[in-house]
Amino acid sequence: MGAEVILSASRRKRLEAGHPWIFAGEIERIEGEAEPGDLVAVRDHRGRLLATGYWNPHSQIAVRVVAFGPLEKMDRAFFIGRFEACKRHRERFVENPRDCRLVYGEADFLPGLIVDRFGGVLVVQIFTLGMDVRRKEIVEALADVFQPEGIYERSDVPVRRLEGLEERTGLLYGECPETVVIVENGIELEVDIRSGQKTGHFYDQRENRASIAPLMTGWGARSGIRFEERDAHEVPDDYFAQRGIARPDGGSLRVPVNANGRVVAFPYWDGATVLECFAHTGSFTLHACRYGAKKVTCLDVSEHAIETARRNVERNGFADRVEFVVADAFDYLRGQAKALEERARRALAAKEGKKIDTSVPIAGEGRTWDVVILDPPAFAKTRSAVEGALRGYKDINLHALKLVNEGGYLVTASCSYHVSPEMFLDAILDAAKDAGKVLRLVEWRTQAKDHPQILGVREGQYLKFGIFEVRSRASI
Repeated sequence: MGAEVILSASRRKRLEAGHPWIFAGEIERIEGEAEPGDLVAVRDHRGRLLATGYWNPHSQIAVRVVAFGPLEKMDRAFFIGRFEACKRHRERFVENPRDCRLVYGEADFLPGLIVDRFGGVLVVQIFTLGMDVRRKEIVEALADVFQPEGIYERSDVPVRRLEGLEERTGLLYGECPETVVIVENGIELEVDIRSGQKTGHFYDQRENRASIAPLMTGWGARSGIRFEERDAHEVPDDYFAQRGIARPDGGSLRVPVNANGRVVAFPYWDGATVLECFAHTGSFTLHACRYGAKKVTCLDVSEHAIETARRNVERNGFADRVEFVVADAFDYLRGQAKALEERARRALAAKEGKKIDTSVPIAGEGRTWDVVILDPPAFAKTRSAVEGALRGYKDINLHALKLVNEGGYLVTASCSYHVSPEMFLDAILDAAKDAGKVLRLVEWRTQAKDHPQILGVREGQYLKFGIFEVRSRASI
């Protein structure tokens, strides 16, 4: 390794805090010759060795650090060592390491490389020139450490163009089916590794999906359902049939009954009604059903995504509790909120004895739900897009809040790393003010443990996830 990068004295000392990016503007000079993708030593202005990274003079990020000390080469042995460390981390912290993110770029000290594991298949994304020129070593090391049936590349990401690279997809090793089935929190999900979004599945929300469990039950009392002791022979047949149990020969049973005193046969009578927007392949819908939801509306703008969600729901035996909607989430939320407001306006007019104008039809059902879940794609992919993204976050949260039943819950997320947690919370608060709601924070979370975070690298701390209890100001 001959070339050395000398950093300017006036730079911010992000590198010393663990940040692995060195921008072109931080470099004072380069001593020696280096080809794009080569390893270079990184020294401060006094000549002290700080790190080793790979070099790309055509990128705004001129050096990406792979070691905070000397490193001679990124060969097969280097990658084997790093992948074994990745494997140990997942085996310690992930419940099912057969289905998880194995390599998370900078946070696993492998900048520019993502690897997701779907059972026997690995899906790889290579973002940078420094990793791209070591493709052979990466594939060989992955095969050695994880012994997959196949490795598939999904480097169809525009960011490669910033590195002077073309987008690429295709088989790298072994054999890979078009779709695979994974298990997440006890749920089976179909993953389209070839044409699904990114690598096919978003593992970063795994633990957040599990966190909705307490929201899914405890709603039956609102509709007047209570438990009573009844003679077993008086309980309707469908009560036992829907639970898959045999009627006992005698004795009494403690069973749910409605306000009219009739036994409630439906097993999920205590469950929440749930709306999942931006559902993709229905991950939150599946978790809601697993944890006891009564009825779930699964919404996405993509017909292809909804068809996959439908198969996932059927695979897990939840089809009787899920309805599917193909629509733009913004339009759907706004339409339901407007219809709700129009119905309320007409009801008030009728109560006050005023004439009701029915010449304008109500453009939606005006439905409400106990839990509304928002898991949109990134609204701000660049710093310049933040202002517009915040308007978008406020808009969807505003209309979602109007559709949450009193005392229900808003589950909302942002994966835009340019939008800070403070910015996102402010957007939610602004939405609550306009909706006349008071929000009580139940839980605030970030990404799953297979997406580790390096302290000081804000770019890796992108996911914001909150659960809020929703109350109207008038009710308090």
